[in-house]
Amino acid sequence: MWFLGTIACLLLSFLNQFFWYRREPLTITSISAQIAVVPLGHLMAKGITDTVFFKGSKWEFTLNPGPFNVKEHVLITIFANCGAGNPYAILLVSAVKLFYKKKLSFWVALVVVITTQVLGFGWAGMFRRYLVEPAAMWWPQNLVQVSLFRALHDKEERAKNGLTRNQFFLIAFICSFAYYVFPGYLFPMLSSLSWLCWLFPSSVLVQQLGSGLHGLGIGAIGLDWSSISSYLGSPLASPWFATANIAVGYFLIMYVVTPLMYWCNVYKAKNFPIFSDGLFKENGQEYNISAIMDPNFHIDLEKYDHEGRLYLSIFLLLTYGFSFACLTATVVHVLLFHGRDLWHLSKSALQEKKMDVHAKLMSKYRQVPEWWFTIILLTNIAATVFVCEYYKNQLQLPWWGVLLACGLAFFFTLPIGIITATTNQTPGLNIITEYIMGYLYPGYPVANMCFKVYGYISMKQGLIFLQDLKLGHYMKIPPRAMFMAQIVGTLISAFAHLGTAWWLMDAIPNICDRALLPQDSPWTCPADHVFYDASVIWGLIGSQRIFGNLGYYAATNWFFLIGAVAPVFVWLLQKAFPQKQWIRLISVPVLLAGIIKMPPATAVNYNSWIIIAFLSGFVVYRYYKSWWSRHNYVLSGSLDAGLAFMGVLLYLCLGQEHVSLQWWGSHTDTCPLASCPTAKGIMVDGCSIF
Repeated sequence: MWFLGTIACLLLSFLNQFFWYRREPLTITSISAQIAVVPLGHLMAKGITDTVFFKGSKWEFTLNPGPFNVKEHVLITIFANCGAGNPYAILLVSAVKLFYKKKLSFWVALVVVITTQVLGFGWAGMFRRYLVEPAAMWWPQNLVQVSLFRALHDKEERAKNGLTRNQFFLIAFICSFAYYVFPGYLFPMLSSLSWLCWLFPSSVLVQQLGSGLHGLGIGAIGLDWSSISSYLGSPLASPWFATANIAVGYFLIMYVVTPLMYWCNVYKAKNFPIFSDGLFKENGQEYNISAIMDPNFHIDLEKYDHEGRLYLSIFLLLTYGFSFACLTATVVHVLLFHGRDLWHLSKSALQEKKMDVHAKLMSKYRQVPEWWFTIILLTNIAATVFVCEYYKNQLQLPWWGVLLACGLAFFFTLPIGIITATTNQTPGLNIITEYIMGYLYPGYPVANMCFKVYGYISMKQGLIFLQDLKLGHYMKIPPRAMFMAQIVGTLISAFAHLGTAWWLMDAIPNICDRALLPQDSPWTCPADHVFYDASVIWGLIGSQRIFGNLGYYAATNWFFLIGAVAPVFVWLLQKAFPQKQWIRLISVPVLLAGIIKMPPATAVNYNSWIIIAFLSGFVVYRYYKSWWSRHNYVLSGSLDAGLAFMGVLLYLCLGQEHVSLQWWGSHTDTCPLASCPTAKGIMVDGCSIF
């Protein structure tokens, strides 16, 4: 367990961080490791000696404790899960080092990464009796993995003219591995086929409509698994109900609201690209952020007034608006559609504390003492306060900011945990944390990023730990073994992620700098650009000067109200037409939350994802259900794994040696005019003047 778990954690940490900075940042989930370790586990159980060393002494141990079993498999998956998620604090490191080009030492970065990850243990330990032990807190997402564990460990006989799951995984893995050499090296254009631009190479309007990377993406599609699964995860794991809601939300913002506001020139939208994560001056030029900072990494208001107001593309502005709406919509939706059930479930968990069959069986194991979690929590808070005060010139966050962030995380972990555990919907705190700190402490971008990381991610990390604890609850894993697997896996993951990121920052010239990178370089860091933009908007300039009473975009705050009203409208429709079953499937939070990943996600990502999700979740699930139940998740894991290994191999063999191909198919997007402004008199390099 320890060997395979450590290898899985290291491998997933390295691969996910390696792909994170690329244009299509593939995320390899723990499902890949969950499937891949099965043959390895059985092989090791058969091949490793079962000799007992130091027999009869207290140091007695064996390298082979017995046959590979489901409990070992669960613990290995918990290890892998620690490496599957990219630590949010790495974005802070990238923003400071690569975008602001300021000093941040490795050890300070390491402490920030570890404390943000481990702080979640404290919240998990404090609330596990409410969110793990009660039967009412059932964590729907875990049922998928429980089903997969059972499927992988049931005795399987090969059907006549058929394949076992392991054989299917191996064949799909080899196909994925071999195919990725085309979009990954030989034919990169497969990642985004924008055919409208081929037909009209000199039309700005058509390229705005047809570009899959910089426009509305009409007809654009990607024949590359990394392009398909980069931001929304595997489409093979999405139920059709959720896919339909995401598709409606995507169509609404991309093909209704954005074109309407752009061509009506709302907020001078035509001065800027229709789809961009950039920050602009009124004349359409990129905003020079370094010009408004003083030597102490703080905003200089005189220089800001001289440079002028900061502007956003209309799509990025709408993304923030939809994020505002999503926050209030989630709360109202849960109250209206799940309020009564949630009240009874919460009452059951918090008052009656009914012990179900799982809890009775788990009570036979030695429990993790409460003080273990308390020590971790207090040590982390103390370490965070010390680091933020001692290295205040690098992190900027004052001691009261750390305590306020911890207070927000503490306050929201239980209510959001109840919502997640019973409805599988998790409201995000990132916008609220940015908004609060942007008002309380404007002008300090790193402080805003740190506050968001400690206030939002520690809570989210706590929920991930709680979900893993519930998985162990279902699978009857000893709590202390789960605790050790989570702690060790988290620490290994923190070192591996930061080490990989630090290496890439030093090894790849001009990584993330789109102005200096070669035109078709994959190292464009889309997610890091968005995180950096947010730090400028909320942290450096401040909430009040962008979205507040001193800001140009103050009207965007009306989205909070729109988000609160929209679920009420759907609820009234359901009451008025109870016979219309499709109305019950409308989920405003899912509809809104689905598109807030854009940018960095682009139209081609969503187009391809929705098509594959429809084929898997609707067509195959409905008409070939036996095949779907047997091979769907296995196919998803094999596609991830094959692509990942070929991607790393291409970089190590060709990328480091700067061996590249230059031909028509090397260009990932053939729509150079899609980013051009269309307002009269605006001059931008490479674009004609209207």
